[in-house]
Amino acid sequence: MLSSIPVQQDDRILIDFRTSDDAGVYKWAAGPALVQTVDFFTPIVDDPYVYGQIAAANALSDIYAMGGRPLTALAIAGFPQSDFDPAIITAVFTGGFDKLREAGVALLGGHTVRDNEVKFGYAVTGEVEPDRVLSNAGAQPGDVLFLTKAIGTGIVGTAIKAGRAPEAIVQAAVRSMTQLNRGAADALRALPAGHVHACTDITGFGLVGHATELAAASGVTLHIDVHAVPLLTGVLALANGNRPGGLGSNLEHFEAGVQAVTDIDQGLLWLMYDPQTSGGLLIAAPAEHAAAVDRALMSAGIAAVQVGTASPRGPHLIELE
Repeated sequence: MLSSIPVQQDDRILIDFRTSDDAGVYKWAAGPALVQTVDFFTPIVDDPYVYGQIAAANALSDIYAMGGRPLTALAIAGFPQSDFDPAIITAVFTGGFDKLREAGVALLGGHTVRDNEVKFGYAVTGEVEPDRVLSNAGAQPGDVLFLTKAIGTGIVGTAIKAGRAPEAIVQAAVRSMTQLNRGAADALRALPAGHVHACTDITGFGLVGHATELAAASGVTLHIDVHAVPLLTGVLALANGNRPGGLGSNLEHFEAGVQAVTDIDQGLLWLMYDPQTSGGLLIAAPAEHAAAVDRALMSAGIAAVQVGTASPRGPHLIELE
């Protein structure tokens, strides 16, 4: 879609849309570089306060995935003009504000429009050291892949809308989606340079989609052990009957670049494509530093799981094993 946009000739642009990264990075004359993103979406849960929290955590995640530190945010919202309780709007904004405050991010303002379909999110600005940017394009053969959150929120969200989601699963999904990726990002940033080669967060394109973007930008093939990928407890039982529309879109868009080298249960396969909201970080670290990365994440209270490896580019971008 963006292929017709001319390539920008500006040495200050370190990262733009061409590598499908989570945020753009712009280098100042001195000091940290500017890292910027924007993200908003329709409600995924019934509770407006929780929806606001999830929207904030989701938007901030793009900055964390680049190795950056978010500083300020601008709210972006769309609400119906009439027949809509103002208390709901207040709850959404309050949930978002409280999550920004937890992250140490200043809310500067925002923009709201009339829209028949509720939408909410943020444009976020942060800082990152120019030589410590974590791009999609940095993974190398031999790297070890870590994932910091369980997947399955898209399927749970669909089950919620249909009234088919057990409360325990809903609460597990909410805990995951409202959890900031701040702890993981801080742990990675504290490691010596070179301990992490690449990073992305897992959101709407699902694990396979975002892994595909990382593999394509880096010129590698990623091997994902589907049985090692952490799943929200109970979500596999919901998978076959609660397939979200975005999952089908992800299959259509990314399936051609994926090879399943073993037989994989249909529900488990769909979870690999399940669109996530406020998902975890997918981290590529050199094998010799993988233990140090694992220890750093564990010390930060992050239950990261090793889910695969990278190899030289083969006929497929992703191999599911």
